[in-house]
Amino acid sequence: MRLLLVEDDNHVAAALSAVLARHGFEVTHARSGEEALQALVPEGAGFGVVLLDLGLPDQDGYEVCAKIRKRTGTPVIMVTARSDVRSRIHGLNLGADDYVVKPYDTGELLARIHAVSRRTPHLDDTGATETALRLGPVHIEFPTRRVSVDGSVIQLTRKEFDLLALLAQRPGVVFRREQIISEVWQTSWEGTGRTLEVHVASLRSKLRMPALIETVRGVGYRLVAPAA
Repeated sequence: MRLLLVEDDNHVAAALSAVLARHGFEVTHARSGEEALQALVPEGAGFGVVLLDLGLPDQDGYEVCAKIRKRTGTPVIMVTARSDVRSRIHGLNLGADDYVVKPYDTGELLARIHAVSRRTPHLDDTGATETALRLGPVHIEFPTRRVSVDGSVIQLTRKEFDLLALLAQRPGVVFRREQIISEVWQTSWEGTGRTLEVHVASLRSKLRMPALIETVRGVGYRLVAPAA
């Protein structure tokens, strides 16, 4: 997922960018409100989430949020030291999707990013809404969470669909086990590894395509796009 980090403190931005990159995010750093607004042209520019610090040097963060919301439906998570309820309500009324108060736990921040992104339609590389994806005989419909193979609908559980949708976002790209667990199960790797293996095996079986999801030993999994 592409993420726009709006933060004027370069040290904070560098540290947070490193953490986000380890969890599979492609981070673009904007140091001011104007940089952020330019980065979101045209129409969201393909970003999945905007992480917006309110303490910006050129514009009030609330004002930037309102401008972002007028330009794009990309989810916005406000980050601020202001913890009073009135400030939170004001931010949400301006169109923010969530609100994180400093100092925050990194795990909580990641969970909130994943939560707001799941409530938003998938975006393709141009920023356009992607409602369906075809990979050879496999057809994935994101809004309806429907998967079919050669026209036959396959009944998947919620987590099976989430796992398939995640891997299908970047066919051929290896997703680390820790990253998959974080995004699909919203938890840490510890104690959840076997659950991931079971879901991968179930997907291979239900889709009747054992080679669709390849195990990269010692790293994770990747989806191998079948021939059309």
